[in-house]
Parts: sequence; C-alpha cells; structure tokens
Amino acid sequence: MKIVIAGTGYVGLVTGACLSEVGHNVTCIDVDYEKIEKLKLGISPIYEPNLEELIVKNYKEGKLNFSTDYETEYKDCDIVFIGVGTPERSDGSANLDYIFKVLNQIARSVEKDCLVVMKSTVPVGTNDRAELYLKEHLKNNVKVEVASNPEFLAQGTAVLDTLNASRIVIGVESEEAKNKLLEVYERFKQPLVITNRRSAEMIKYASNDFLALKISFINEIANLCEKVGANIEDVTKGMSYDTRIGNKFLNAGIGYGGSCFPKDTKALHWLSNDNEYELKTIKATIEVNENQKYKLFRKAKELYGELKGKNVAILGLTFKPGTDDLREAPSIPNVRRLLEEGAIIKAYDSVGEENFKKIYKEEITYCNSIENAIHKAELVFIFTEWKEVKEFELDKYKVMCNEDVVILDGRNCYRIDDMKNRNLNYYSIGREFIKRNK
Repeated sequence: MKIVIAGTGYVGLVTGACLSEVGHNVTCIDVDYEKIEKLKLGISPIYEPNLEELIVKNYKEGKLNFSTDYETEYKDCDIVFIGVGTPERSDGSANLDYIFKVLNQIARSVEKDCLVVMKSTVPVGTNDRAELYLKEHLKNNVKVEVASNPEFLAQGTAVLDTLNASRIVIGVESEEAKNKLLEVYERFKQPLVITNRRSAEMIKYASNDFLALKISFINEIANLCEKVGANIEDVTKGMSYDTRIGNKFLNAGIGYGGSCFPKDTKALHWLSNDNEYELKTIKATIEVNENQKYKLFRKAKELYGELKGKNVAILGLTFKPGTDDLREAPSIPNVRRLLEEGAIIKAYDSVGEENFKKIYKEEITYCNSIENAIHKAELVFIFTEWKEVKEFELDKYKVMCNEDVVILDGRNCYRIDDMKNRNLNYYSIGREFIKRNK
C-alpha cells in the first residue's frame, strides 16, 4: 500500500513519521522546496520531542520519503492523507483554501482508485463537499472516496499521542473505505471508533471544544477564588477525586493558546451560527479565554499604574512547554501592551526565541538564561511553565531582581509557602497574593 501525506506541518509530518515507524511506506509532500530538502537532511521544520529522531531513522531505512512532486506521488497512490492547515478567517470560520488546493491536485493527478483521508480539522460536512469536488474534477476515470480520520495530538507530545492514541476515529461511508483504514491502523492497539463522516468531524470539534470549555471554566472559578479567599489548587484537588470530572485540564492559568483550541472553538461557534443555532457555552469559553490572557497585565497596572521605564522580565514565550509554537500565545498580546506602556523588556525562552524574533526583533532584549532576564527586574511575568522555570532556584529572585520585584505567575509554577518563606511579592492565579514584609 502506497501512502502519501499532503502537508508537512504538525499534523502531516507527525502522521507520516509515525505511520512509517509502524512499518508503512510513506511519502510526505509539500510545495515548499526548501522545507523538503531540510527534511531529507533530517532537519524538522518544527520543534517537537522525538519527531526529528523518527524522521532520520525512517528516512534512512527507506520507509519515509519527502517530495515536492505531487503529480508523480498522487499518480499511483492507494491512500492520500490530507494534513494541511485550516486557519481561521477574520469571522472565525475555517479557511479551507489549502484543503481544496490539495483536492484539485489529487483530481488532476490520480490515475488509479484511491482513498482520500481527511486528517485536517474541518467543519462538519466538509468531507461530503470534498468527495463531490473530486468527482466533479477528476481527470481520469477512477474511483475516489473520502474518509474522515481526525487527529487528537497535542503539541509537545504529538508523537506519543499518535503512536499511543486514546482512540482512533474513522468516519466512512463504505465498507471498502473502512477496510482500507483498518489495514492502515492494524498495528495500532488503540480503541477504534467507526462512524460516518459527519459524526467523525463532529467528534473532533466536540472533543477540543469541551477541553477548552473545561479550561475556561476552571479559570473562572480561579478568578472567583481570588475574590472570596479560596485556593484554586485545593478546589481542583477536591474536584478531581470525582471520576466524572477527573483531574485533567484543571490547572488554572492565563488561558489556552496554540493552533487548535482557539481556532476550533471559533470555528464551531461560527458553524453553529451559520446553522441558526447558538452554542452559548462555546461563546462563553471564547470570551473567558480572551479576557484571561490579560490577567497579569491588569494586575501590573493595578499595582504600578504607570509602567513606563519599568524593567520587565518575561519567562516563557510559547503558548505551552514542549513546543516552539507561538500561535495564540498569551505572551504576544501582553508584550505588545507592555511595549505600548513604555516598559523595558528582557525575555527568556530557549525554544521560542527565534520565532518570537520574527514578531519583535529589536524591541525587546533576548537572554540566554533566566538569570540574565531577571537581573534588576521590577516585574517578572511567567507565561510558560517550562521545566527550567518551574525548577528555578527561588532565592535567585531575591538576589538578582529589584528588592521590591513582583513575580506575576500565569501558570502557578511555585508553591505559595515557598514564596512566603522567601518574603517575595508573588501573584498567581486563583491563590493568595503574597506581599513582601518590608
């Protein structure tokens, strides 16, 4: 079976590397020649733990290949997985331009019966549209069917999530399509959910949006905890013993980011409105998350009023640890607001720095260590819970920062008692605000 993957972003590249790891022969294609050449050299265009090792290993073994020649690769393939991006439009709807560009290439190139599998996250009904489009534009007299096979990987654990998925969802309209995908996944031991295409599409959105809702809910509870004197960590611990609730996605903070939750909540909200129905919970989820992003900035303004000339340290730039992705990262709008206020910013993030420089190249100073970033800082913002930030020696804040430094921790990296013992000004989410005894 010849498998071709369209797209070498997070979804396409991880899918290709993992399918080759379990024994399939896979070719990943992309229109970006430079990216393909780097992949052939074993250089991944994205930072993702264990991904580059899989690419190198399986490319050397001949199970994983890379190409820009889509005409040749689609010509005699058995299955095409589509893993290109579906970015949000200005109105929140999903932009399917890249999807239909690939479909057009397939329709013009394929010369034998094949199955087109949608890995990309797409609105309900897109797979139906895709199959109709292919049939209308096929150049040759072949049979092409479309199936839905949404991904559930998380950045930072994408390889693990793919090879050890919690479930594999297959949306098909025929036994033939089902059997082909069962053959693809026969080496995987995860539970299979086999349904129709529209249900598979909805499973993806419903899953992501429920997790986003859970995050926004716990952030709302954390905000109220601050008002009434409760501790969010004790609250979530008490909640977590209820198996109906569980202990996942109950960490209070400054909101979710990344390529999935923000885009998928907006896309489902748009889809419901387009079908004359309002998902009130999803609308609230989006509003809460947007507001939560600025929680640390608002606290800084409350404490100081004027931020002009203040020495500010930023620890963590990516939206989460384990990735270099900045999409919807809370650091970006907060840095923008701080610069508008006239703050002097030094930042540390060993993984996300290069991508952040594409946004702010010279406006802020990038440091090669936490120590350099916090030197003489009057305010410290923690946006990403990198391991080195969580394990940082707390006494260094007292030694290296301004005497009255305020640490604004958006990810609750440190224990309240530890900050009390060090007599530091420490603000976190949903917990007691520790003020230094002067």
